[in-house]
Amino acid sequence: MKNYLYYLFLLIPIGIVSCSPDKTDASKEFLESLEGGMETPAISEETINDILQQIPAPIEISSLIKSSGSEYDKNILSDPDDVVKYNTNFQKAISLGVYGTDLLYTNIFENNQDGLAYMRAIKQLADGLNIGQFFNLGLIGRLASNNDNLDSLMLITTQNFNAINKYLQENRRANLSILFLTGGWLEGVYINGSMALSYPNEQALTERLGEQKLVLESILLLLSFYAETDVDIKMLHEEMIKLQHAFDKVEITYTREKPTTKIVDGILMIEDNSTSTVHITKENIAEIHSKVSELRKKILE
Repeated sequence: MKNYLYYLFLLIPIGIVSCSPDKTDASKEFLESLEGGMETPAISEETINDILQQIPAPIEISSLIKSSGSEYDKNILSDPDDVVKYNTNFQKAISLGVYGTDLLYTNIFENNQDGLAYMRAIKQLADGLNIGQFFNLGLIGRLASNNDNLDSLMLITTQNFNAINKYLQENRRANLSILFLTGGWLEGVYINGSMALSYPNEQALTERLGEQKLVLESILLLLSFYAETDVDIKMLHEEMIKLQHAFDKVEITYTREKPTTKIVDGILMIEDNSTSTVHITKENIAEIHSKVSELRKKILE
């Protein structure tokens, strides 16, 4: 399973920049601008990466949606015009992830006009969080206009998220990275659930939704780390636990198989041959989608 961040920030229009010494004043301004001025402890990069590796890329879900034969549906996305309503750093960080997933959805269906609206909203949120210096709309626009540039786009945006995450970690603001992640994941689950209800015979869509049970457990672990010191994250954590109750009804069974080895380009590789089966009913899907809809509404409206 590919790293979620690899694709979450594929969605976000970022241009490569480095934090040179002349960025010191900007860094100080960034810290001073955050509400409360309270520093949050950083989670080790290894811990975050271990958890993020479990999270499926939004591009996988979007590709499944498109391959199911579904048509582009703008109505299931968050309204980019609502960006003006988000005044707190919590709302901005969550929405940055949400709009990132929505932008990917528009890109998968090649709806560039709607994509531009999400790009502008994302840039506005980034500026509001004082990380706008990492974003370059011109560059992302040129790359996104040609599908042949997808690999370059992935590389550039991955490098830039790493720079953003490192910047936030060093300034003890890793909670914002977790909120980006959570917002993007929630929007992906909402879109996945909408499509699973509309296309109940698409097994890949329903199974992918059920797999989020395990992902949610990992996200809750991250949120719990900050819930003790951040009232907004505490609220989000409590609401996500309600969502977990709906996911608890999904059953996932595992078949353990002995791993095998093979040589690839002179390198010994170990293949995990274990498989998992997701047991999820229409009623499970409806309940999960209802809970996600309620949570989405609460944090975005």
